[in-house]
Amino acid sequence: MTPVENSYILKLACPDRPGIVHAVSGFLAARGGNILDSAQYNDRFTGGFFMRTHFQQLTGNGDLAALRDDFDALAGEFEMAWELVDAGAKPRVMLMVSKFGHCLNDLLFRYKTGQLRIEIPAIVSNHRDFYQLAASYDIPFHYMPLTNATPQAKAVQEAKVWELVRENDVDLVVLARYMQVLSPDLCQKLSGRAINIHHSFLPSFKGAKPYAQAFERGVKLIGATAHYVTTDLDEGPIIEQEVERVDHTMDPDQLTAIGRDVECVALARAVRWHVEHRILLNGHKTVVFR
Repeated sequence: MTPVENSYILKLACPDRPGIVHAVSGFLAARGGNILDSAQYNDRFTGGFFMRTHFQQLTGNGDLAALRDDFDALAGEFEMAWELVDAGAKPRVMLMVSKFGHCLNDLLFRYKTGQLRIEIPAIVSNHRDFYQLAASYDIPFHYMPLTNATPQAKAVQEAKVWELVRENDVDLVVLARYMQVLSPDLCQKLSGRAINIHHSFLPSFKGAKPYAQAFERGVKLIGATAHYVTTDLDEGPIIEQEVERVDHTMDPDQLTAIGRDVECVALARAVRWHVEHRILLNGHKTVVFR
């Protein structure tokens, strides 16, 4: 979607109470803001209120810093956790991958064709397999091996990863089948801005060859889950899931192929929802305004 000129996105979460929508819309109207689209959700189980508003600044100079300063007082009154961003800015996304490149290839294609409005300043891998793919998109490829790495070597490698994040002003890190467990320290640093993809058999089929294990059990659904990265392995807040029905005629290779397709779809959607600022954390869950 082509962004509307001089437009912004406001996301907020706070305890629910009367008058929130009125206060926000009044704040925007008083500053020449025209609401283009808005979505809200009240969680009746937790008492939380969530809202995403996309608006255009019709008058004034469109000073984002001034808008943020002005909104801060209102946010304090309602105890809001909030974010106000330029809708036209392209988030900077760093991709990490190991030896399976289907998700990487899919994200790069969507980026190149404009389906994902992002910039990709770096691709990081612990294998060399995809340096030519990165070069074909003119994206710097950073080879950071971890074969039989000691905890000390892993710490050094992760320090380099974090340095890349900082040097490139990275907004989001995507683990596009990056088959290494991030340390608690790096998970904490990337909290809320790192997305992982895995097959939805976890924890039923852990370890190597999950699709072969699924074949042996005669599964009827292949699935994939995209989620935020946390210190609890593969248990972060779920952003998106996708499934595909399968049957007894399919062998392990066919299940694997279907599973990889499903992984690509779920991950691409999760990345899109994040970079379009459609996701708000709700405890261990997410609210996704599609």
